[in-house]
Amino acid sequence: MAAASQRVLVFPSSSELGPALARFIAVRAQESCGSERARFTLGLSGGSLVSMLSRDLPAVPGLDCRKWLLGFCDERLVPFQDPESSYGLYKTSLLSKISVRESQVLAINPSLPVEEAAEDYATKLREAFPGEEIPVFDLLLLGMGPDGHTCSLFPEHPLLEESEKLVAGLKDSPKPPPQRVTLTLPVLNAARCVAFVTTGGSKAAVLKRVLEGKEAPALPAARVLPSPGELLWFLDESAAGSLTLSVERPTCAAAL
Repeated sequence: MAAASQRVLVFPSSSELGPALARFIAVRAQESCGSERARFTLGLSGGSLVSMLSRDLPAVPGLDCRKWLLGFCDERLVPFQDPESSYGLYKTSLLSKISVRESQVLAINPSLPVEEAAEDYATKLREAFPGEEIPVFDLLLLGMGPDGHTCSLFPEHPLLEESEKLVAGLKDSPKPPPQRVTLTLPVLNAARCVAFVTTGGSKAAVLKRVLEGKEAPALPAARVLPSPGELLWFLDESAAGSLTLSVERPTCAAAL
């Protein structure tokens, strides 16, 4: 299965990438809110995306988030006050800046055992996306680890073959903390648009494997191929340093 379209966008550094990503999100949000759906559904990931979005998204002029619905592509099963909690970090550093209410956020219940937390989050998704067998997010923002993992889907893990569940619980994450809740590949590949955000030279080798390699089995990030959706890669020069495929280098003012 191949994505309907893939674009690889390379920026000089994260200082240019972050504002471009923020503008891209704002444009997609405006388009979605102006469509018959009349809302914008966005899936967030943790890691370096938290600080990037918290810095650059509030700086977008005229940003209107009243019709946004936010979810999480994966989450660590820790209290929201824990520094490992993606929701906790976003709540503290971003959501109040862009006037997103708690009622606009789909979050896990960290007090539940991991399998129950996964099913509870899946129920929230079904309620938020009525009539859709698989929830179709307007945009999912994903990161990628140096081992090629994305969300909490790790190389050679059985969850890569999960085809029935929308959300899965993980008790044995090779990256701490061990207990996590993650969207599964069917949900990732149902999105209208998926944007990977990858920066730094430490990701260059695995990025080449994901975008140019023909490995079998494919690394988790290489298995994210939304169809008929769009697939974009937002990279800095350091991360893109080993690529030989054709890439785009947008100017600061370019519309994406």
